[in-house]
Amino acid sequence: MPTLPPEQPCPAEDEPHRARRMAESFGSDAERYERARPRYPEALVRRIVAAAPGPDILDVGCGTGIAARQLRAMGCHVVGVEPDARMADVARRFGVEVDVARVEDWEPAGRTFDAVTAGQAWHWIDPVAGAAKAAQALRPGGLLTAFWNAFQLPPEVAEAFGTAYRRVVPGSPFDPRAMAKSTLDAYAAMLTKSADGILEAGGFGEPEQWRFDWEWSCTRDAWLDQLPTYGILTGLAPDKLAEVVREAGAAVDALGGSFTMRYATVAVAATRTGAA
Repeated sequence: MPTLPPEQPCPAEDEPHRARRMAESFGSDAERYERARPRYPEALVRRIVAAAPGPDILDVGCGTGIAARQLRAMGCHVVGVEPDARMADVARRFGVEVDVARVEDWEPAGRTFDAVTAGQAWHWIDPVAGAAKAAQALRPGGLLTAFWNAFQLPPEVAEAFGTAYRRVVPGSPFDPRAMAKSTLDAYAAMLTKSADGILEAGGFGEPEQWRFDWEWSCTRDAWLDQLPTYGILTGLAPDKLAEVVREAGAAVDALGGSFTMRYATVAVAATRTGAA
């Protein structure tokens, strides 16, 4: 989620790419991020591979290489671009080739690709500058697709999480209880802004949206491991984070130690037009 805790500089709500401190905070515990963050549904990965004219992929904001490795498992050759060297180091340990840079500043150095992907990252990128760089890196007919895992918490878990978060971060504009309704509404705005940026940058056909629904049986330990990897929590002091995690864990205990997390993986995709 792009909303910032009050102790961090707060850009306009529709400009999360300006929130550099949060955008580059995930590497503070890169090992946990790699271990705890959900993967992407196979149907999405297959659709990307089918829509791309070839196997060469640039994965923007590749993080620890989660999406890159899923694409590589389907026969793609993947190069990552990641601004956080700590995240890039983890990706490299899994064999992913990574350039450390913000994609807005990254230079293809003569390389071109069949697809540009961005998993859980495009909202941290200037939507026009990012699309323009993707157009520069793509071969004609190449695919640009940005995608996100939007989730919905059970009301009991969302309420406990929200109560603890509002207590340790008083005055925050973010209300975690909204997660009981689904984060899909927040991502809908990101999809629209991403599509608008693609159109403004030029060089692409009309963007389209994809959606893949799935569920995850989430244990208490898995959820509590994942919680600290979210942007609204990465900047919290350890004692405040522990308080939020403790109350979220108690809510899962009350549900029997696990719950079903509903996900909708959503994407915006567009095809590169024109000559190289």
